[in-house]
Amino acid sequence: MSRGYQWLRALAQGNELPGLPASIKVVDGELGNRPARFIAVVPDAQNPFPRARQGEVGLLEGWGLAQAVDQAIEADAGGLARVLVAVVDVPSQAYGRREEALGIHQALAGAVEAYARARLAGHPLIGLLVGKAMSGAFLAHGYQAQRLIALEDPGVMVHAMGKAAAARITLRSVEELEALAAKVPPMAYDIASYASLGLLWERVEVDAVEQPTPADAAKVREVLVRAVDDIGSSTDLRSRLGAANRAASTQVRERLRAQW
Repeated sequence: MSRGYQWLRALAQGNELPGLPASIKVVDGELGNRPARFIAVVPDAQNPFPRARQGEVGLLEGWGLAQAVDQAIEADAGGLARVLVAVVDVPSQAYGRREEALGIHQALAGAVEAYARARLAGHPLIGLLVGKAMSGAFLAHGYQAQRLIALEDPGVMVHAMGKAAAARITLRSVEELEALAAKVPPMAYDIASYASLGLLWERVEVDAVEQPTPADAAKVREVLVRAVDDIGSSTDLRSRLGAANRAASTQVRERLRAQW
């Protein structure tokens, strides 16, 4: 099982919801005596789209995520909105001609819109980064969360694209790219550099990242419960601003408000 699937099973012990693509795993459980839905994208060797067989987020995954989130929104309408935990271990969106022709941009936008609508409807939304959080896959699955939590591990990486692709786009070697990343945090892949941008709420150290122990799961669950409490009734993402490395983002927002 992938790292994301391992953590999904460690954190939620219930049955997987039927009726979704094989690459979308959803388990309902609880967090701090509050109902919760845990969602992960996992590899599917039998995926009809070959570009989405290694855990990438493609057409089926985008619409499947939207379906899983929409079900929660509809089921909880008028009642207590359950917590949504996006367990993130996604290497990329699915690159392919068929994906582009059949509208992967719409599928991923559908997932983003569903997550955003859930957040605005009062669902506490948490992104738990346990592996790679790359490119459009992360935007579609996890990035809309009010609180982002990451495991403290070299295998947890966040970036717009893989190193080889980024090197080609910037006309650099991978070695040159890594040297640049050491000086420019937004270019880096490691979770510490990402945290310096003020986007992470907390980092968690565990003993077994690949195959979490019951103690690891209990530790992460405790952090998730605290994150729900910290979110409270908030539905926006303003908690991400304020870090020194995002000073320009703050200034842009101030100027936009002044003009509007």
